[in-house]
Amino acid sequence: MNKTFTVSIAFLIFSLLSGCGNQQEQKKEVIRPVRAIKLSDASILIDDIYPGRAKAVQEVDFSFRVSGPMVELPVDIGDKVKTGDLLGRLDPRDFKVALDNVKGQLSRARAAYARANRDYNRFLEIQKENVGYISQSRVDMARAVRDEANANVRSLLATVKSADDRLRYTHLKATFSGTVVAKYVEKDEFVNARVPVIRVLDSSQIEMIANVPESKISLVQYVTAINVRFDAFPERDIVAKIKEVGTEASRTTRTYPVTLIMEQPTDFKILPGMAGKAYPQLSQAADSGSEITLTIPVTAVFSPTPDDKSYVWIVNEDSMTISRREVTLGYLGNQGILVKAGVKAGEWVVTAGVSFLHEGQKIKLLQEGS
Repeated sequence: MNKTFTVSIAFLIFSLLSGCGNQQEQKKEVIRPVRAIKLSDASILIDDIYPGRAKAVQEVDFSFRVSGPMVELPVDIGDKVKTGDLLGRLDPRDFKVALDNVKGQLSRARAAYARANRDYNRFLEIQKENVGYISQSRVDMARAVRDEANANVRSLLATVKSADDRLRYTHLKATFSGTVVAKYVEKDEFVNARVPVIRVLDSSQIEMIANVPESKISLVQYVTAINVRFDAFPERDIVAKIKEVGTEASRTTRTYPVTLIMEQPTDFKILPGMAGKAYPQLSQAADSGSEITLTIPVTAVFSPTPDDKSYVWIVNEDSMTISRREVTLGYLGNQGILVKAGVKAGEWVVTAGVSFLHEGQKIKLLQEGS
């Protein structure tokens, strides 16, 4: 009896201790990992160097639209060509024969239409002067013959136009001024349609693509000019401007392509493929520290209440906790949503899973950008 009582007491004590331990474990706060981005001031753009490679503004592989033997190839690699210059010519004889044939068919079709039209008009006159002499069905038949002849003429006109175009396609002409950099065929070779025969590039202007991090792409709007320095000419700066900003980030590097364009220098020549580096220059507003707008991902914004107010989670780097802050939003752009007020450069903003967080929650950063 005493032994059973002792075992029961021991089991009760063990259960109480286990329960306390479980409660202590339940009271431990879970540190939630979150993705966040550090808002940047425009001045950080000038702290980075953006490498890239030069490429021609236009670089085209020219090809014929028709097939045939090459009878004329007046250009060679390195030749300068102007808009409209002949690059190559195919044997036109078969195409001339085809054009002459359809022109003959068109002439016969026009003659047939003229006869059918005269017959129809004559029947109308007879019917008008002698009612009942010609039946209405006979008149309708004459009109149908005339309409069919007219449709045949229109069809052959289109065929003649197509045959004439095919004859013109035996001449390959440059659509812009540039330099011949490659030839893929020689004279007297048979050339298939849409197979490249000549490559021409226009190097009067040079482009270069710089990859800007996701966290800085919204600041590109404050860049007024860019100096580009190529490795082959390290002492010379070329002034470039932004031609276009990509709207989709790379899935691997999370960078946006920014295409720069610059004029070809007069005293030295930048060739396609040369490596270079871009150095941004900021507008006076950004240089003077004036308040600028910031862009954040759309996924960072939430509205927990029906008052149409927008909020973001701001990360306190000292305590690694988050706090809710109201923001004033602007328009939605290609790289995110504009924030007019509520955040400032240097602050961390949570960018994912914002609906599952709460005020003062402990977090751990899964850094997206800084």
